[in-house]
This record gives sequence, structure tokens and C-alpha cells, in this order.
Amino acid sequence: MEIILLIVLILAETALAVISLTKFREKASRMKNRWIVTVCEAAAVIGIILLPTVYMKWRFICAVAVLFIRLLIELIVWLVRRKKAVGEKKKVFVILNWLLSVIIISFSMLPAFIFTNYNGLETTGEFNVKAVSAILVDKSRKDTFENDGSYREVPAHFYYPETDSGSYPLIVFSHGAFGYYQSNFSTYEELVSHGYVVVSLDHPHHAFFTEDTKGNTIIVDSKFMNDAMNVGSENVSIEEIYNVTKDWMKLRTDDENFVLDTIEQAKESLALSDAWHADDQTEVIKVLSMTDTDKIGLMGHSLGGATSVNVGRQRDDIDTVVVLDGTMFGEIIGVENGKYVYEKEAYPVPVLDFTKEKDYNDREQFKKDNGYAYINEYVIENAKDGKVSVFANAGHMDFTDLPLISPVLASMLGKGEVDSEEFVTQMNAIILNWFDYYLKNEGTLDIQAKY
Repeated sequence: MEIILLIVLILAETALAVISLTKFREKASRMKNRWIVTVCEAAAVIGIILLPTVYMKWRFICAVAVLFIRLLIELIVWLVRRKKAVGEKKKVFVILNWLLSVIIISFSMLPAFIFTNYNGLETTGEFNVKAVSAILVDKSRKDTFENDGSYREVPAHFYYPETDSGSYPLIVFSHGAFGYYQSNFSTYEELVSHGYVVVSLDHPHHAFFTEDTKGNTIIVDSKFMNDAMNVGSENVSIEEIYNVTKDWMKLRTDDENFVLDTIEQAKESLALSDAWHADDQTEVIKVLSMTDTDKIGLMGHSLGGATSVNVGRQRDDIDTVVVLDGTMFGEIIGVENGKYVYEKEAYPVPVLDFTKEKDYNDREQFKKDNGYAYINEYVIENAKDGKVSVFANAGHMDFTDLPLISPVLASMLGKGEVDSEEFVTQMNAIILNWFDYYLKNEGTLDIQAKY
């Protein structure tokens, strides 16, 4: 669709240039034709946006903005120069105007090419999926990223079955470093279609972007982003890694614990306290009424997986955890003699650890080089029921929907050689099998060690 639109826009500019060179070189005529062509181009882009089969419509906003700015400039030019527009437009200026227009239009269309027309994957369950959001304000904590003394705010996005009856297990998702709440959108939808309520959190200042209760956009903290990108480099000591990740874990686990506590309190009373900020409170209460808080699973990607593992140890109301290619930093409790010190008490709930083959091989090498197991391997070996699934040819972002949303960005951030749609479909099926088994006591586990 975006290719066709770009071709149409370039053809319109080309047609204007040809007409200007052959028939209407008069400045007044060209100004009029320029206005008509720009209006038609804007109408074409808006027409595309309005199509029901076009998703992620914001991909075309830049093109719309450019065209409307151009219309405004052309209107001003016409009002100022309409009486002075005499003589013919020189051919060189017509050609230069055409070239400049094509360049501007092409750049304005970049978001439409960087991002795909993605709207999730087809679900396999019986339920349609609905969504509602709220922001929960934790008045027991100040937001340390802010300088105005404001409280910590945690956006919570609910995905739930479109039904008026039933009780469904709760799954809470935590995104990775500079991720965002929709990072595994297809996974939420697949789970919900089979009868789950999924709550995906934003961790403000760790998320790429989110909003606060005032409607302000909160972008990722630059220091956090820099630290997150440096953690795996060779010149960072394990003491430094432990200290910085300990702070991350504290912030994120406090976020997740607060959300879980607030949900459970609201579920019990079926009323929202002043911690809740939601545009549709009635719908939020409806979701809470269908949520089974006696059956809770946690899940997260990357740093969100580490968060989920940490919360799973801290609470006695968690039934199972799924980690999507994340290092279990919270299970490291210190550093002694140049080595990590791990939590000795066995992990209390079943945990499924997804990892890519390269990282699994690095874990084996870590044990050979250091004489003790990598943290994930240690946790899995000592968990109530721990399993590792290793995926060949996968990259870090393959464990999210990003390769389906933007193959370009996914390749920059870490994509493997797998077919993205097949990989995510398979991953979602494994996650569903795991949660069905541990949260619904349904079926048998059919999870391989290697894929």
C-alpha cells in the first residue's frame, strides 16, 4: 500500500512538472496547478489512512503534515504574489522544484516503510479481544526521575475476553529496557483468546515512551539507556553490573508489586481507589470482576523477564513465570572475590526460560571460564520446575513482535535469521501451553529443550 501511494505521489509531481514545462509555464497557471496537485496528494494520503484495512495509521502522519504545511505555504504565496505572478517559470526551476518535491515526499513516507501494516496475528482461541487502560499512582513512592516531587505512576494496559461471564487467570507482562507495553501484542491476544486477562505494564523512564496522568509524554531516561547498552561490554566489571542492575530491579519490582497489590485490592472490593486514573472506570471494574487473582502468571521480555522472576520470588500469590530471553539479575544478591553470589533458596514456582542458541552457548562457556553456573542455569536447575527452551538462529528482538512491526528496527536492535511470523506463532503456542498447564491445570506440557 505504501509503495503504491509513494508511486502515485511521485507521478503527480512528475505530471505537474511535465505540464508546467509543456503547456502551463506561466507562473500564475503553475501556482494554480501546484495547489490542485497538493490538494489531490493530501486527499490520497487521507484516503489511505481512512481505509479499514490500514493499521498503525500514524505511519502516514508525517506525510499528511508535510502536505498540509505545503498547502499552507502555497496559499500564503498565492495571496502575496497572485497579482505579481507574471511571466513564465524557468525550466531549471521547474525541474529543481520537481526534484525537491520528490525528495520531501519520499522522506515524509519513511515511517510507512520502516513500520509495517501490522495488526497482530490471527488468534486460535474462542474469545475476541478487548482492551482498556489505566494509570496507577503509587503515593508511597516519589518518582526519582522527576524533580518536582511527583509520585511514581505506572500505566497498566488490560487485555481481556469480550464476554459477560467467566473467571480468567491473570498474567502480568513487563517489557524490556526501552521497550514498551505493546512489545508482545500478539502474545497477549493469543492468551486472551483462550481465556486469560493480560495486564501489560509500562515502566516510565525505562519504557521508550509512555504517558502520565497529565497527558505528558515520558520518554526513556538517557542515563538508563546508556547504562543498559553498556552493561554487556567487556570494560564493565561485575561489581558495576550488579550495582546498576540492582537499582533497576528495585524500581521495576516495586512497580509490578504495586500494580498487583492494587489490582487485588480493587478486585476484592470491585471499586477503584484514588490510585486509579482511568477514562473508563466502569470497563476497568468489569475487567477486574472477571479476573481470577488466585491464579497469577508473570511474563516479561529481557529486563522485564528479570523483573518477573524477581517478583515471582517475592510473592506467595504467583503460580508461574515465563522469561523471554532475559538475564535473571534479581537472583544475584552480591559479589564476592570477583564472583557473583546467587540466591541459595530454590526458586519457589515453575519457571520457563526462553533463550537464543548463541546465549545458551555463552552460558556454557561462562561456566567453563568461571567455574560456576550462569545465573539463569543456576535458577533453572534449582527451581520447583525449571525448563529452558533454546531457539536456533534467533535474535533478541525475535522474542517480541518488533520484527513484525518494523523489520528495519528489529535488524538494528538484534534480529536473527528466523521467519518472524512462524517464530512468534510458535513461541506464543509454547507460552499458551505452559500457562494452560500451570494456571488452568489443562493439558500436558509439550515443551522441547531445543527448537
